[in-house]
Amino acid sequence: MKLSILAPVSLLAVALAAVAAPLKTDVARSSVSATFKQMNVPVEAKFKKFNANIDYDAAKPDAAKATVEIDTASIDLGEAEMNKEVAKKEWFNAAQFPKATFVSSTIKPAGAGKFNVAGKLTIKGKTTDVAFPLSVKTEAGKQVFEGTVPIKRLSYNIGEGEWKDTSTVADDVVIKFRVTAAQ
Repeated sequence: MKLSILAPVSLLAVALAAVAAPLKTDVARSSVSATFKQMNVPVEAKFKKFNANIDYDAAKPDAAKATVEIDTASIDLGEAEMNKEVAKKEWFNAAQFPKATFVSSTIKPAGAGKFNVAGKLTIKGKTTDVAFPLSVKTEAGKQVFEGTVPIKRLSYNIGEGEWKDTSTVADDVVIKFRVTAAQ
């Protein structure tokens, strides 16, 4: 029996293909925002800079992992003065805490294209456990991950001093994300 010299190379290629590589985020087609009420009026703030590392293989969803880092100074409320204000110590304290992070601990299937995600969210040096539903679909050959994470801003000391009063800025915040990624 003759073995081709290419057989070891072919086997290596098959083995490497079997190992799921982290997906590459398409930042232009991805977004992270936070919605809250200020004086009972909904406000949406978008984060211009973030990085999502997603290790996902549809054949092995239980092995999925995700880490997201958000540049807190990149928040855009639609007005330059407001953006400067929320970067200050009373709000995000972006100078001392430049990143907000999420690290998944479990991602469990919950039906076709649906998952339950749990992990640690750290904002402004405070870490809490969070859990939220996630949907995954394929668009134009890319994986699209979408979800919402409800939080309480005061749990992370976002809005200190006079801003702890929730009559002006509500405590409830919903973080929405859409991450588009591919191999």
